[in-house]
Amino acid sequence: MEATGAGVLVAALRGHGVNTIFGIPGTHNLAVYQELARYNVTCVTPRHEQGAGYAADGYARVTGRPGVAVTTTGPGVVNAATALAQAYSDSSPVLLLSPGVPTDHPRLGRGYLHESKDQSGALDALCAWSHRVTSIREIPAAVARAFAAFTEGRPRPVHVEVPADLLERVGTADLATPYRPMPRVPDPGALDEAARLLRAARRPGIVLGGGAQQPGRDEPVTGRLAMELAERTGARVVTTVNGKGAVPESHPLCLGATLHLAGVRRWLASCDVVLAVGTELGPADLWEDGFALTGTLIRVDVDPGQMYGDHVAGVPVVADAALALEGLAVRVPAAGDVPAPEDPVERERDAELRDLTHRWAPQLVALREAMPADTVVVGDNSMMSYHGAIVGMPMDPPGRFLFPAGYGTLGFALPAGIGAKVGRPDRPVVVLAGDGALQFSVQELATAVELRLSLPIVVAVNGGFGEIRDEMARRGMPPVGVDLHAPDLMTLASAYGARGRKAERPEELGEAVVEALKAPVPTVIAFHEPR
Repeated sequence: MEATGAGVLVAALRGHGVNTIFGIPGTHNLAVYQELARYNVTCVTPRHEQGAGYAADGYARVTGRPGVAVTTTGPGVVNAATALAQAYSDSSPVLLLSPGVPTDHPRLGRGYLHESKDQSGALDALCAWSHRVTSIREIPAAVARAFAAFTEGRPRPVHVEVPADLLERVGTADLATPYRPMPRVPDPGALDEAARLLRAARRPGIVLGGGAQQPGRDEPVTGRLAMELAERTGARVVTTVNGKGAVPESHPLCLGATLHLAGVRRWLASCDVVLAVGTELGPADLWEDGFALTGTLIRVDVDPGQMYGDHVAGVPVVADAALALEGLAVRVPAAGDVPAPEDPVERERDAELRDLTHRWAPQLVALREAMPADTVVVGDNSMMSYHGAIVGMPMDPPGRFLFPAGYGTLGFALPAGIGAKVGRPDRPVVVLAGDGALQFSVQELATAVELRLSLPIVVAVNGGFGEIRDEMARRGMPPVGVDLHAPDLMTLASAYGARGRKAERPEELGEAVVEALKAPVPTVIAFHEPR
């Protein structure tokens, strides 16, 4: 085709199925925005580039398709960097597209608008890779490489930079045919050994991480196969936060997303065989640095590097999770009545859960009863999420729980909730945040109003950064910089054109969520954090 570089770029995106981008127009990317209508690509405009990155992430997590964010040069790119780093931590396929300084720009700089020393190099340090193209002919190949990377191995964010002068220049390019690699097939010998260990295990355990999720599928095959293995071997199943919702948490063999509880960690350490699927088993998953297994570890992961991380695989299975579990299911047939597991881990887990979630229990019950079964819940790094919803709000597929694990950013929930609702308008979406986290991205209320999203935004108000305040207390130090002025959220919501409602009692919280799911604009629902 003959077109401007921007036209080639948007055509390449459309050829890979992209129909929505999240981004903010700026001086250097206007040529891209000029081409969107021609290729029937919708633009969602957040109020900050970090919000664009989070929205693209939320979109990717619920649709199973890559989320695309577009920024201008310099500050636009750097503003989106935190969202890219979060997507890297959570293995989320996000493509950031940006202009760069012109092709003839001197390395030492000359005071060009939004000039950076090495914009692409900065992003390369945070995502899977960053690539600066040098010709119009190279643009389709760069886009195709990005989309292939999302489906081959562990999906992680990438950045493609197109020099500003190339976006405006007319040239010719051959559009690349989309390339989708075949899923990685497991080694039969590794499956044989893994199956032998599982059949002989006396105290088996299964850990499912984000790699066991199958975004965009309402009936995830991986989760079903994992529970079949659990039933055939008597193994209990525990998930990481990113694995929450991969299997029904109501199943009697499922311990939920409780990997970070001390009693569950002790149980896992005592297992003679552990099958870990799509998880790093990292300190951020376990809330402990020195955790060690005593049994044999079977690792299933598309990333070969995970076989030799903190917990070295006794049996490495480098493969697509669904294919590996399917192969194990064939090799571990049903064996009649499987004896009940010996370890009473549920009692210890339940006691810890009561201590951890007692203050949130009425609110969590009210929320769960108010939400339809297929609700997508998007949590922020707030106490309401990690001391509440993660462990105290059981979910069954096809429910999804989106959370910024690992990197642990604040301000994720509202823009990611917007992205999730844009990606799956047929599904109810509920946002959970504390008043501290909300204010990192509260400006995205304007985006949700503009899109007329029926989006309940449930906010636990504690007047600051409650978790850090508690950590200070545990250190025996007075609170410093954590007791903050809480704005009048009802007035703030009204100023943005949203609805606002206070919930004094748990039953009012449930009623407010039911109403908000039917409202024509987002609703901020505030309640004071229980003590």
